[in-house]
Amino acid sequence: MEAQVQRDFDNLESADKEIQYAAFKNILAVTEKEVNWAYEVWDQFLQDLSNRNHHKRSRAAQFLSHLAISDPDKRMLNDFPRLWEVTRDPKFVTARHCLQSIWRVGLAGDEQQEMLIHHLANRFTHCSDEKNHTLIRFDLIQGLRNLYDQVKNEEIKQIALGLIEVEEDSKYQKKYAAVWRNT
Repeated sequence: MEAQVQRDFDNLESADKEIQYAAFKNILAVTEKEVNWAYEVWDQFLQDLSNRNHHKRSRAAQFLSHLAISDPDKRMLNDFPRLWEVTRDPKFVTARHCLQSIWRVGLAGDEQQEMLIHHLANRFTHCSDEKNHTLIRFDLIQGLRNLYDQVKNEEIKQIALGLIEVEEDSKYQKKYAAVWRNT
C-alpha cells in the first residue's frame, strides 16, 4: 500500500473531522480504480460493517463497495450479505450511504452484477412498508442508473424502467423516471 493511502487510513481516526473527511474522500478517489492492496484492509472493513460507531459502518460499506473491483478472488460473492445488511442499518443516514454506493459492486463482474441487480430489484419491490421507502426506492433506481452508465447494459435499463412502473404514486413514478431521462 502506498504511503499516502496508509496516511489516509490513519487519518480516518483523527480527532479533526476535516482531516477525517479529506482522508475519506482521498480513499474513495483512489478506489475508483483497481488497487492491489484491497485484501490488506478487506477483513477490517467486514468487521466494521457491524461496528457500534455508525460512521465506521458507513465508511466500511462505502469502501467495500468501491473495493469490489479489486477483488480477483470474488470474496464479495460471499461477503455481500454482510454489506447488504448495512442497507437496513438502524441509522438511516448510514443505510443511505451504503445504498448510494453499493451499485459499484456490479462493476466487479457478471456474477456480482447479477447478484446486485437481484437484490436491488427485490428491495424496490418489497420496501413499500419501510420508513422512508420513497428515498430508498430513489437510491435503488439511481444506483441502477449509475451502474448502467458504467457498463451500458440495456437489460439494467429495462429492469429499472420495469421497477418504476411498479410505483403506484404518480408523483414518485415521475421522480424515479427522471433519473432515466437522456438514456
